[in-house]
Amino acid sequence: MSRKRPSFGPVMYFAIAGTFGVYLTFAAVQGEYGLFNRIQIEADAQMLGAERDRLAAELAEIENRTRRLSDGYLDLDLLDQQARDVLGYARADEIILR
Repeated sequence: MSRKRPSFGPVMYFAIAGTFGVYLTFAAVQGEYGLFNRIQIEADAQMLGAERDRLAAELAEIENRTRRLSDGYLDLDLLDQQARDVLGYARADEIILR
């Protein structure tokens, strides 16, 4: 009685299917569109959203100051503060400490 060797086809099929499954799992976790990359993109989006909000608030402050120094609306206190900061002006009755 001769022993029949197992056929090579099913072994090859399962080896290829297993390799393909491992590749798909790896791509799903670490690929260009994988889980790790998605987490990084979401973290970057949150950071950029916070920076956008900070810049929007800064822009609103600059627009407010610009409006307060415009010809139609002149804030004398802000003008006085800007003249002191930028030009180094001081009144005669003030004492300057350095």
